[in-house]
Amino acid sequence: MDIGHPLATVAPTVDGDVLAVLAQNEATFTPGQLRRLLGRHYEAGIRKVLMRLTEQGVVHGDRVGNAVTYRLNRDHLAAGPIIELAHLQRTLLTRLEQHLAGWTVPPVYAAVFGSSARGEMTSSSDLDLLLVRPDDASQTTWDEQVAELSRVVSAWTGNDTRPLEYTNKELAGAAGERVLQDIAREGLTVAGTRAWLTRQLRQSSAPR
Repeated sequence: MDIGHPLATVAPTVDGDVLAVLAQNEATFTPGQLRRLLGRHYEAGIRKVLMRLTEQGVVHGDRVGNAVTYRLNRDHLAAGPIIELAHLQRTLLTRLEQHLAGWTVPPVYAAVFGSSARGEMTSSSDLDLLLVRPDDASQTTWDEQVAELSRVVSAWTGNDTRPLEYTNKELAGAAGERVLQDIAREGLTVAGTRAWLTRQLRQSSAPR
């Protein structure tokens, strides 16, 4: 799944990128503004897409002076599915939160990081996931849970999961690792709280 271009799952063209921006924003956009936001595609191609979508009623075009601005027609029958596709990252995080909350041995903390957190995950990316295991947890039960998580994530997205696992004690000993600092700064929490992770890393790296 390409979270960076969420509608590419069904519309791997300029149409999908344009619709993603319009679905994620209430504002109106000119073709030039969309070109700058997307950072790809020619303005002429974007303009043609907008005209075609306007003919379908999916997009509204409003004349403002000499320019025409465009917005998603949120009353259109297709608007709901378009908006859901545009927010695939949010849906993925919600599913992960719900799945982890149902574990027999829940993680002390979990967060999505890397390209998945930045909204840059493509169809060939792994889903990077930090999982912090309670020190007294059953290793067998934990491993079974992680294996099942990998299976369901692949079913949801088509991507493989790459778990980064620590016990609570191991996390304290690895506090200086750059990947953990990056996760504390930009990771997307799906179990526990970011404040807990930040506190653990700060306490473990503090001079003694």
